[in-house]
Amino acid sequence: MPSAEQNRYLVAAIRLWNIAAFHRHRAEWPGDWTLISEREALSAEAIAALKPRYIFFPHWSWKVPEEILAAAECVCFHMTDVPYGRGGSPLQNLIAAGHRDTVVSALRMTAEMDAGPVYMKRPISLEGRAQEIYERAAEVVFAMIGEMVRNQPAALPQEGKPVFFKRRTPVESELPANASLAELYDHVRMLDAEDYPHAFLEHGDFRLEFSHAELAGEDEMTARVAIRRRAAK
Repeated sequence: MPSAEQNRYLVAAIRLWNIAAFHRHRAEWPGDWTLISEREALSAEAIAALKPRYIFFPHWSWKVPEEILAAAECVCFHMTDVPYGRGGSPLQNLIAAGHRDTVVSALRMTAEMDAGPVYMKRPISLEGRAQEIYERAAEVVFAMIGEMVRNQPAALPQEGKPVFFKRRTPVESELPANASLAELYDHVRMLDAEDYPHAFLEHGDFRLEFSHAELAGEDEMTARVAIRRRAAK
């Protein structure tokens, strides 16, 4: 029979859609589960006390200390077909590069970002608003977590030459001046998620922020616009 430690699992997630997906799927999985949703709670001491079989990171905004990587099998989920697309802002970089679909890769975390061996990959569409894509990805990720707990697949080294993505900065959310209508549509939708810097234009003392873009034929796009006074410099 498996030991008590082999039946313990930890999920570290900060985005609301991942936390909601955890609570939806938790009852489907065997074993004892713990959710961490704050940076301070992920400590070497907590991991040593829990002794989890896996620590799953559906979305985590901070570098995981090497002592935690060494203490447990840590699994992250990256929205590219690695080694293509290692690095930051994968969803936005994929859409900006013209991709309409991708895969979610489950990786063993190592000291080198997004370079660890791969447990599995599952396809996902990149259509729709970023918020819709993230919520869609959450369902894929938690289905993968269930597969991993039940089957405990081996992780295989990545194959091919790495292609790296650069994390986007808020200033890059400004609408590009020389873009087609399709490119403007992609720019708005790829930034349209909770807690992300929406596409914007600046006009005098105001910032116009765009969301919920829809194409209305070949020559028209509609979107919601929020107009906010710019912060004083």
